Amino acid sequence: MLQQLGIVALGGAIGAGLRYAVGEWISSDTFPYATLSVNLIGSFLLGILAIGLAQNLVSTNIALLLGTGVLGAFTTMSTFSVETVEMFDGGDGGSAMVYILLTMTLSPLLALIGWKIGETIFA
Repeated sequence: MLQQLGIVALGGAIGAGLRYAVGEWISSDTFPYATLSVNLIGSFLLGILAIGLAQNLVSTNIALLLGTGVLGAFTTMSTFSVETVEMFDGGDGGSAMVYILLTMTLSPLLALIGWKIGETIFA
């Protein structure tokens, strides 16, 4: 248990650092492109990782490091939620609706694409 917690914490530190770097690299002054990007990328990568785990090609510890740790800290539902509320509160309901639609449509779609690519890679 303690070893697994350390693995998740290590991955979380890496993912949080990557999340911060993307936020610095992608300008989000007019629309939350950075958060959208990390959530879409993370969904895609988690789809690939999930099929590797499902087919017993990825160990539990690697799944904890990369899935729970890195991708868990890299992606961010809470920031998505706050940014959406801020857009509505700021009178930009149209952008908020676009953000919701893009996130809630493309994230599962990219997870599915990642899953299918994973099936091909791990076949």
